[in-house]
Amino acid sequence: MLFRLDNAALVVALTAIVTGTTVAGTMLGRRLRELGDDLSEPVGALQGALLGFVGLLLAFGLTMAVGRYESRRSAIVDEANSIGTAFLRSETIPEPQRSTSIELFRAYAAERLQLASEEIDSAAFRRSVETSTAQQRDLWRLAGEALDRSPDGSAVRLYVESLNTMFDSGAEREAAFRDRVPTSVVVLEIGGAALALGVLGLYLSTLGRRIRTPFLAAVMVSLILIVALDLDRPRQGFVRVPTTPLRSVVDETLRGPAAAPPADG
Repeated sequence: MLFRLDNAALVVALTAIVTGTTVAGTMLGRRLRELGDDLSEPVGALQGALLGFVGLLLAFGLTMAVGRYESRRSAIVDEANSIGTAFLRSETIPEPQRSTSIELFRAYAAERLQLASEEIDSAAFRRSVETSTAQQRDLWRLAGEALDRSPDGSAVRLYVESLNTMFDSGAEREAAFRDRVPTSVVVLEIGGAALALGVLGLYLSTLGRRIRTPFLAAVMVSLILIVALDLDRPRQGFVRVPTTPLRSVVDETLRGPAAAPPADG
């Protein structure tokens, strides 16, 4: 659910959860101190252990999110390169498959760029995937026709190979964008951070210390959680996966063929 929130709602939700537990822990600590209960030693040991555990957990979650962000960036570049290579090689196959394939590549590149702007697994995302899959089948059918006309031609065989690479890179990109930090890890991060900061507030309150420290910690932890979740929301978050490589490919397909048709076409 957190992955589908807009930016403002995500910031408010995480801040409210973490800060709310900190406030609750601080108020409980003041109450226990007024009653004269000596809980500082056991609570201190507990909060130290919890803070260490949550620190490792946050580092683990942030590392996972950064790794997925880098994988998505790499997948965009790989697909853009494979589309560009296949488009250039389509100019070397015989007519009439050559002209039809070039037009299909223009539509295909535009569709893959549009896919990058859709929310993951939304209805628009699924429609875009279905459209590009149909375009892939049409490109493959035309490649088969060109191969039938020129079974010994090296240009057509290279083109078929580049098409196969393009299809694979497209599937890898879709898988990379669907791959997210498991929900159980996100829940454990948020719940663990909230509990640790609540216990920290409780501990410092029982000692009669200022409450500034737990609230500063709550702000820092909230920022870490926001960044980790934001990196795992490629289309909704503040940090988005750049689509410049795909835009360049679309511009390349619109410029027209760079090579003349084959002499036997």
